Amino acid sequence: MKTKTFSPGDKVALQTKSKLWKGYALESHDSEVILLKLESGYNIGIREGEILNAKVLEKAKPKDKKEVVLEKNPKLRNVVVIITGGTISSRLDYKSGGVIPTDAEDILNIAPEIKNVCNVTKIDTPFMKFSEDMSPSDWKKLAETCEPYLNDKSVDGIIITHGTDTLHYTAAALSFFIQNLNKPIALTYSQRSIDRASTDAALNLICSARYAISDIAEIALVGHKNSDDKICVAMPATKVRKLHTSRRDAFKIVNDTPIAEITSQELKILKTFNARSNNKPKLDTKFQDKVTLIKIHPGQDPSIIEYYEQQGYNGLIIETTGLGQVPGKFSSTNWIPKIKKAIQKGITVCATAQTIYGRLNPNVYSSGRELKKTGIIFLEDMLSETALIKLGWVLGHKNWNSKEKMSEKASNS
Repeated sequence: MKTKTFSPGDKVALQTKSKLWKGYALESHDSEVILLKLESGYNIGIREGEILNAKVLEKAKPKDKKEVVLEKNPKLRNVVVIITGGTISSRLDYKSGGVIPTDAEDILNIAPEIKNVCNVTKIDTPFMKFSEDMSPSDWKKLAETCEPYLNDKSVDGIIITHGTDTLHYTAAALSFFIQNLNKPIALTYSQRSIDRASTDAALNLICSARYAISDIAEIALVGHKNSDDKICVAMPATKVRKLHTSRRDAFKIVNDTPIAEITSQELKILKTFNARSNNKPKLDTKFQDKVTLIKIHPGQDPSIIEYYEQQGYNGLIIETTGLGQVPGKFSSTNWIPKIKKAIQKGITVCATAQTIYGRLNPNVYSSGRELKKTGIIFLEDMLSETALIKLGWVLGHKNWNSKEKMSEKASNS
């Protein structure tokens, strides 16, 4: 059957012998295969000869660009939106079937209700990247982008939009890089691109706006509390991890509690917080990127530590098993001597738990006590991602005592 009655971007229904398929037509490089993006978000290929009937449900519409007018209501607080990329800054590409970056202003068009919450006085775009491509230099750039707004008395808060894959790394980095914070910074995201009806961007943006005008002078990751599109939570920047690949509520707090619950109508504070102030924030973006994270698994060869020594690494985070164990003297791959040797050579080695919840306690088992004798620093309930960021930040300060600093119980650790 001839099916070339539709074009990429058209919503179509394709009937095969086994099923009726509905979705958006994509550009195909094989003339005999029809590519379709299903309503579930997955792409499939259907051979043209298998299609019994084809119907166009909706013709593709040219992208209608609405200009964002940054109106100012004197009764509302002022917020700056910093856009860095990710799914929340993306739309479907009908040629590839994937998502591509879109115009920065489109993000605000998806949540016009923001104008009833705050004045968006500026949209800043220091870079546009998917978060898997982020590096420490991007965290520094982002902190530097925030600084003038934090010191601008006409700006009451900041919203940062970001990809989900490494958002929790960025949140942790900013919590160390920006000291003496004086106003709210909300980092937020979307698991669905903003041109999809199922996008979660709108609620996340509106709730982030409510957080940004609050009196909570803390960096928080703001996102869906559950899969319902009704309520968000403000999560502590150093106590949050992405725990699902695609759910709206992908981010969860680990070993802590929410700062606030937020709906499109109100913000409810749930715990003691650092209040908005007239402090002058200070940037401290020194960072040693020769740090890495090693996850212990059965039978793992400890000589990987020697590899990092040879590559000039100054710090290691080791995700230990249980309450703080590594393969020891009863294992064919004893890690204890390698760890001890690395520490004697001046490498800072820290231990975190590879479980999601709980804290380390090396004193329970003899294997933990043996590991403790090496001089490794046990980081109790600190998340591995936060530990990696903190270690790089601490080692960036050559005159600091790394053991003391990594062991500190600071609010941003």
